[in-house]
Amino acid sequence: MKTTTRYLAAILLLAQINPASAALISRLSGAAYYDDALDVTWLADANLAASNTFGVSGINPGGSMAWDKANEWIAAMNNAGYQGASDWRLPTIVDTGSSGCNWGYSETDCGYNVQTATGATVFSEMAHLFYTTLGNTARYDTNPGPFTNLLPNTYWSGNTYSVYPTSAWTFGFGGGGQGDRDKSSTFVAMALRSGDIATVPLPASLWIMGSALGLLGLVRRQPAAITA
Repeated sequence: MKTTTRYLAAILLLAQINPASAALISRLSGAAYYDDALDVTWLADANLAASNTFGVSGINPGGSMAWDKANEWIAAMNNAGYQGASDWRLPTIVDTGSSGCNWGYSETDCGYNVQTATGATVFSEMAHLFYTTLGNTARYDTNPGPFTNLLPNTYWSGNTYSVYPTSAWTFGFGGGGQGDRDKSSTFVAMALRSGDIATVPLPASLWIMGSALGLLGLVRRQPAAITA
């Protein structure tokens, strides 16, 4: 009877653990969000250039800029050690299939409902954020999540369009469309960095799980009761 009671207690302890974790976890007092699905940290202000140019000229008052300026802006941000980091970058978009845009309704690299990931490989960080993390629907939802100034506009990636090197890959948060645009066009930019920007302490849930597993091990080692 006592053994059964111990098992029930351990099971109840494990049941208190919530295995689900938020896809976006606040960092730097809300100035950034760690994306635990992509293992990247996004700046919370998705149009920071509108308020902080880091001394880069040629950025429009609303934050839009040409692709070269976007890269210059990222470099200036890193030189300034913004938020204690010097490895900020523009989001990545990978050309899949044949070179250039492969248009289609879904699971391609151009258009809507684009291919976001296969296994551990992520093809478009912005598409993954839009469709998977924020749960948006193509050409319908524009949920900005916890971000500030995530505009329903076209955003630059950091990748050149190989077929026409004068163009770069872009993603539109107004409806989830992905494609290429001439680098001389003026669009907005959001910054992220690889990995977590903060050292994360061991979650309480993991501590509870370890305690529960230890309890189960202790129960298993208990000798069976001897009855007369």
